[in-house]
Amino acid sequence: MIYALIAAVLVALDQLVKYLVMTRIPLGEHVPFLPYILDLTYVTNTGAAFSIFSDHTWALALVSLVMSIVLAAALWKGLFKHPLGKLTITLLLAGAVGNLIDRAFRGFVVDMFNVLFMNFAVFNVADICVVVGGISAGLYYLFLMDKLEPREEDTHDNADTDR
Repeated sequence: MIYALIAAVLVALDQLVKYLVMTRIPLGEHVPFLPYILDLTYVTNTGAAFSIFSDHTWALALVSLVMSIVLAAALWKGLFKHPLGKLTITLLLAGAVGNLIDRAFRGFVVDMFNVLFMNFAVFNVADICVVVGGISAGLYYLFLMDKLEPREEDTHDNADTDR
């Protein structure tokens, strides 16, 4: 399944970037990446977005595990039939798995992208997947699902005419 491959590639990219940051940038230090836009800054986060629930890493790991299972099942069972809908689930799955790996094996999430032109939390590739996938899934559900997904009535109508 192509979407499993996409998720695996995104998780591998997330873990590769985290590995490179951990091995090449001292904790708390930063390296210029895109001048005036983005630095690579090695920080750890035991919490979720903006460090909320930072004392509950185990609970966040459990939530990540459950969401990973639910998203994988949704992808496998074909919750969305259209490729765009499947891609939104794939992005969410990759993000959940990427941060789950960190929480389960390190006890914290490695973050590195530090936006310079505004005050914002440092984030990682998995976070990008979750945000882009979440917004895309919401927009897909609200505005595109009725147009792109086959309806059950259509499936039953086609079955009647095929006889």
